[in-house]
Amino acid sequence: MDPSKRFLSVSFSILLLTLITIYNPAYASAHCNFPAIFNFGDSNSDTGGLSAAFGPAPPPNGESFFHIPAGRYSDGRLLIDFIANSFGLPYLNAYLDSVGTNFTHGANFATAGSTIRAQNSTLQQSGFSPFSLDVQTWQYDQFISRSGLAIQKGDVFKGLLPKQEYFSKALYTFDIGQNDVTSGYFSNKSSEEVKESIPDILDKFTIVIKNIYWQGGRYFWIHNTGPVGCLPYILARLPIRKEDLDSAGCATPYNNMCKYFNEKLKETVKQLRKDLPEAAFIYVDVYSVKYSLISKARKHGFLHPLRACCGHGGKYNYNRHLGCGGKIHVNGTDVLVGKSCKDLSVRINWDGVHYTQAANKWVFDQIVDGAFSDPPIPLRMACHKKAD
Repeated sequence: MDPSKRFLSVSFSILLLTLITIYNPAYASAHCNFPAIFNFGDSNSDTGGLSAAFGPAPPPNGESFFHIPAGRYSDGRLLIDFIANSFGLPYLNAYLDSVGTNFTHGANFATAGSTIRAQNSTLQQSGFSPFSLDVQTWQYDQFISRSGLAIQKGDVFKGLLPKQEYFSKALYTFDIGQNDVTSGYFSNKSSEEVKESIPDILDKFTIVIKNIYWQGGRYFWIHNTGPVGCLPYILARLPIRKEDLDSAGCATPYNNMCKYFNEKLKETVKQLRKDLPEAAFIYVDVYSVKYSLISKARKHGFLHPLRACCGHGGKYNYNRHLGCGGKIHVNGTDVLVGKSCKDLSVRINWDGVHYTQAANKWVFDQIVDGAFSDPPIPLRMACHKKAD
């Protein structure tokens, strides 16, 4: 369905959910009590994994909310932060962060640059993380077994690690796949070659989900991938003909590949429901939400949707060799590449790749009530398999 038409139905969907809640008390009382969240993904949900492994995200990252760099590639909070907050849970600590961490209510295995399928390159060569989804799952496997042993020792560990029963009661969130699409293009593959890789990528995604299921995971909240053809780092780096730009200025070929990936991901989730009947799977169409935000930015209260706020130079204020927080030598002095926009509350893109806190909050507000979910179940009821 056309994203613009989808948004016309949001108010109706929310009204319908409200009426269901009013006239069906059982539905109203069926809110899920998730004691923990375990997240897997890339930079869209990384709360400090890559920073812990390879050096911190520099200032001005984090300045809008945390007021210091907080491991997130944004000026503030991410979707996963708003998800945790909605359940009254603390923000998730990165699994790789060994200092000052508390995993009582879950852990975050996501790292910036991660892909579902492992890359045949180093972080320095390609910018893609060595912590692909299978590695994140191995870390999760160890987290389960080692936390159980540590809790048996008692002392401080009981206050820092989740109870063993939390692993079967937790919400498992996934936001990954964007880098699998872009990595193909960055390695000079054709669109047909990228498309041919998607079944194998999703086969590996299936293996990960089943592994978590067989260890007790039952509740899965899965985001599809956003419109990468609207991001400055794609628009500035990849070859794009003028006729390939849509009315919003986004690159249609790359967005079409994301749509294809999402179509196949949705089919994969549908099959997982059949294969793993005891689990609840919610597929969330963040693509439509993000594309509407970018293509109708002014309508939603935002400005300059295709221009990075924290960057340096060019039409999109993006330079792959001089990113947000980097330093440029000017008149014998090192000058920090900081934000160029005055009001972050009306900006969508933070650094050419990632969204601002304001944009993340706006996206969260659209998806939290289930209007873009399949089945159309609100986040607070994600432990249910059906909407009725």
